[in-house]
Amino acid sequence: MKVLYLVADGMGDWPLEELGGRTPLEAAETPHMDALARTGIVGRCKTIPDGMAPGSDVANMALLGFDPARHHTGRGPIEAAAQGLKLDADDLVWRLNLVTVSQLDKDGFMRDYSSGHITTEQSRPLIERLQRKIGNDVYEFVPGIQYRHLLIQKGGALTDDAAMVINPPHDITDKTIKMDLRAYSRNPELWDVIFHAHDLLAEDNPTKANSIWPWGQGRPLMLPDFAETFKLNGAVISAVDLIKGLGFASGMKVIDVEGATGLLETNYDGKVRAALEYLKTGDFAFVHLEGPDECGHGGEIENKTEAIRRFDARVVGPLREALRGEDVTWVICCDHYTPIVERTHTVDPVPFVVNAPGVQPSGLEFFNEKTADSTGIVVKHGHELLGFALKQAGILS
Repeated sequence: MKVLYLVADGMGDWPLEELGGRTPLEAAETPHMDALARTGIVGRCKTIPDGMAPGSDVANMALLGFDPARHHTGRGPIEAAAQGLKLDADDLVWRLNLVTVSQLDKDGFMRDYSSGHITTEQSRPLIERLQRKIGNDVYEFVPGIQYRHLLIQKGGALTDDAAMVINPPHDITDKTIKMDLRAYSRNPELWDVIFHAHDLLAEDNPTKANSIWPWGQGRPLMLPDFAETFKLNGAVISAVDLIKGLGFASGMKVIDVEGATGLLETNYDGKVRAALEYLKTGDFAFVHLEGPDECGHGGEIENKTEAIRRFDARVVGPLREALRGEDVTWVICCDHYTPIVERTHTVDPVPFVVNAPGVQPSGLEFFNEKTADSTGIVVKHGHELLGFALKQAGILS
């Protein structure tokens, strides 16, 4: 039996007046998810362990079956795994955003966590320039994708910086950066790196990126082998390094799709083709779409609703059609909520549907947050959802 795990990042939301009291998931046309819900099991899953921040790093690690409370070291280390970086055990790996701030002082505000969704072609020269000008034996700038990059601090895991609390930039859009600057100031060397980068980005730079933002730091990541743990050969398909890093760290196949952007406009068809091609020989495909999350962070009601519609029409639908008549276990969910009114992640338990031959049908007419809550089915620990689905399918005893 094949297993398809489809994740629409940040799809969950709260009711909105602008949508007549509906969520974007309720407002979007989702006939394929609705059909799978009618003949599947629908419920809620708590993807964020108590006391942990509701990030995609924590939530997707859980969805892949690994307990974040045990294995999570930070967001930066996951993305370093995606790049196959050779790291020492005492390295501290920071996720590094190129951001737009109003001003880099105590009166400044975070204006854009993505520098206007800067492209990789625009951002890579900036990061490479920062490495030439500022990089040294302690701090190394590593280019990534779009606004998402890395800063390696040699020996940093042995310092107080490992416990430094910095807000993810997408959590503080249009909010003060005062407390974060106060935290950075506890390390004069890091402080100098940040302010020197700010000065360099002001020179001959046509993009909106005017500052760097190190956050999500931790030691190098180690995960159990996915195939040994679940007795399945698996692959991840995503535009973002975070998901790729989880795949690399757990020994899964990581499939790159040309034209996959992590935005509303992405290569949906390419992701579908990649999943189908892999499942000719593999057992498990984890297909991740970032679009709903990015629209949630942007506070874009219409675009988020459209991102969900496209997920259903251009991913779920074509996969259902291509696999019609075959024994398939479907798991569909989001990793966390990204409510429009908050413009950041929350810890709400996410709606999910598990559909496999022989499961007890829910009989629900629609798949959304409200109907998922109505069933009373709750998976209390996110890393148990995959096992729950495999047991329902008879793959695990």
